[in-house]
Amino acid sequence: MSTSEINSLDQLKQLTKVVADTGDFGLIKQYEPQDATTNPSLIFKALQQEEYTALLEQAVEEFKGHAGSEPEQLGLIIDRVLILFGLEILKLIPGRVSTEVDARLSFDTQATIDRARKLIGDYAAEGIDKERILIKIASTWEGIKAAEVLQKEGINCNMTLLFSLPQAVGCAEADAKLISPFVGRIMDWFKAKTGETYSGENDPGVQSVKEIFTYYKKFGYSTEVMGASFRNTDEILELAGCDLLTISPGLLGELQASRADVPQKLDAGEAQEASIQKLDLSESTFRFLLNEDPMATEKLAEGIRAFAADIVKLEAIISAQL
Repeated sequence: MSTSEINSLDQLKQLTKVVADTGDFGLIKQYEPQDATTNPSLIFKALQQEEYTALLEQAVEEFKGHAGSEPEQLGLIIDRVLILFGLEILKLIPGRVSTEVDARLSFDTQATIDRARKLIGDYAAEGIDKERILIKIASTWEGIKAAEVLQKEGINCNMTLLFSLPQAVGCAEADAKLISPFVGRIMDWFKAKTGETYSGENDPGVQSVKEIFTYYKKFGYSTEVMGASFRNTDEILELAGCDLLTISPGLLGELQASRADVPQKLDAGEAQEASIQKLDLSESTFRFLLNEDPMATEKLAEGIRAFAADIVKLEAIISAQL
């Protein structure tokens, strides 16, 4: 069978681990990804659909009479909603699900560690091995330091809201299990600033992931690179060969409907031959380099605000039920 007789999604799966970027169980079942990832925005979106309200109602019912203030109740219920979604997703995939720490803790190392431990404990209480869970943490300096502690405890972290090489290097030095550089959001920023349209290998988001992938493979880091936040299939196909790619249902559908050939674009062996310098990254260097990158600074802040806002929306829905 020639590659053109195999759809582009199946070809991509031969080169890269494909992850579903959704909280919709039906779509996960349809596209058969290895892993799945969620975030507050995806959970909030899923809860707008009638078939998922039972999970929310279950979580509310379990903690409705719990002693404590309303903020404490809300925190417990939101964690339970995340766990219930994760449990359902794990029934549909062979690999791992990513569950996100509250974005409002992005600048609090200890609170992030505590919340991650709690989420892992909640999954363990349901009989889920921690190897099947990735805890999503924003790639702030504080988040990276939290991941460093958690990884030493065997709690695997997925570092999200990542837009720059310094963030990626910090995560690798912390031995984070996985990073999720946001391809489409990088491109969005440059498109808004320049008015230009980017495609293929000229896409600045694609270039960023290629730079990070090359750096990791050149210097032998074990941290996995998972391209995320895609705007079109061209971005995805330019990163064929990346460790993982997390893809929204709409773009998974486009790839499944296509018969275009999918050549490998990223190669770990080639990356090891690259002529690049290693970055010496202290906290002060990290903060300065991030500050020098207006795109990364703005998109990181914007992303934390957006995820935090969706947590607040979830709290409002739960408050109404309480």
